[in-house]
Amino acid sequence: MFLQRALVSFTLGPLALYVIYLGGWYYFVPITAILILAALEYHHLMRQIGRQTTAWLLAPLVLLLAITGQWPHLLDTNVVLVFSFLMVMCYALWLYERRRSQTVSLDWAAMVGGVVLIGWIGSHFLRLRGLEIMPWQWTMLAMLSTWIADSGAYVVGKFMAGKILFGRHQLSPRLSPNKTVEGYGGGIVLGTLFTVVIAHYLSLPIGPALTLGLLISVVSPAGDLGISLLKREAGVKDSGHLFGEHGGALDRIDSLVWSVTFAYYLALFVS
Repeated sequence: MFLQRALVSFTLGPLALYVIYLGGWYYFVPITAILILAALEYHHLMRQIGRQTTAWLLAPLVLLLAITGQWPHLLDTNVVLVFSFLMVMCYALWLYERRRSQTVSLDWAAMVGGVVLIGWIGSHFLRLRGLEIMPWQWTMLAMLSTWIADSGAYVVGKFMAGKILFGRHQLSPRLSPNKTVEGYGGGIVLGTLFTVVIAHYLSLPIGPALTLGLLISVVSPAGDLGISLLKREAGVKDSGHLFGEHGGALDRIDSLVWSVTFAYYLALFVS
């Protein structure tokens, strides 16, 4: 498993960094495609749980919100969000009138959750790359910080948290039995440290980079656990199979959506 993780990281990782550097359509197309695939996987999970969501509405709304992230001068985010929530409400009303569901209020909430998580929060992938000041540097830093914190947590939890060294304590036994408190701590230390080092080479301010590294390594794992909660409720191991044994699109961006959002607002504050 470790070798598989390393292989994926060393093949897809550089490709992702390259499209971040290129920006424009080279970045917009793959990121938007991943967001739409993540929306479809979210829809599938909700159906497995028993919620009556619809991909025919969720996917176009995610696309619209992605466009607002890439070209905010064309579509205002607030207007698109209001429109999205209105469409979701109309869908819930249709479900009720047609007697398509006995839990319409929960279906409504599930659709809103998908729009907010994958559509609005996910649009920060594009908002961050669209910053006027050092956009690709901040985007790369957010991505690398997340990957390093995740890899650091995996290595420390898997190989260093044995009984001989300092024990092994599960962080979230029900949601993710393989996550350990020791691994979480290792991810925080390594993620924060390497974020500062990478920021130095990207000519980004060290103070904000330290804050970002700490935020990402401490908080973004909750994104992974959040999607794990949905998968446990749905009774599946992965949200999809886009990346083979490494799961689907939603599995790959569950932490990253929060990381790029943190980076976006921190970069705005710094600038």
